[in-house]
Amino acid sequence: MKSSDKPLRLSDFDLIYGIGNVGREDDGLGWAFVDAIESMKEINAKLVRHYQLFFEDVDLLRRHQRVLFVDATKEVTTSRYAIESVMPKLDDSFTSHAISVQSIVAMCHQCYQSFPDVWLLTIKGTSWELSLGLTKEADANLKLALEGLLSEGISERKDDVERDKNT
Repeated sequence: MKSSDKPLRLSDFDLIYGIGNVGREDDGLGWAFVDAIESMKEINAKLVRHYQLFFEDVDLLRRHQRVLFVDATKEVTTSRYAIESVMPKLDDSFTSHAISVQSIVAMCHQCYQSFPDVWLLTIKGTSWELSLGLTKEADANLKLALEGLLSEGISERKDDVERDKNT
């Protein structure tokens, strides 16, 4: 399944997968996103929260048509959040405890000949200390990502920097 030119809605996804660790401050952004949409009636997706991706997720992925992964990021090129369509890429992360979304998608293609439409939402965090709760900056970025995705839909957007400059 190919990504559409028309913006997608959260309700278009049948799996939303939050990645992170709520015990390490902003690393919990993926889970916080899932928590925030869990009560929305229009979301019929299977909601999953895990600390990291696992090889077993390849089997989970193949059972869905459109998937949204949500994770925190430290990337300096991301000001608040970014969303992108995921292309399969078997990298060396498949041999470690930190398997990439791209590797999971590649293994899904190779092992099952299954080709779901996969997207990755990354939300900017600032601190990964051992502590419960998000920082003020991460919480603001989470709210901005939710607001943007709910109002504008989901289309490939490397970063929201240009929009920030205009506001």
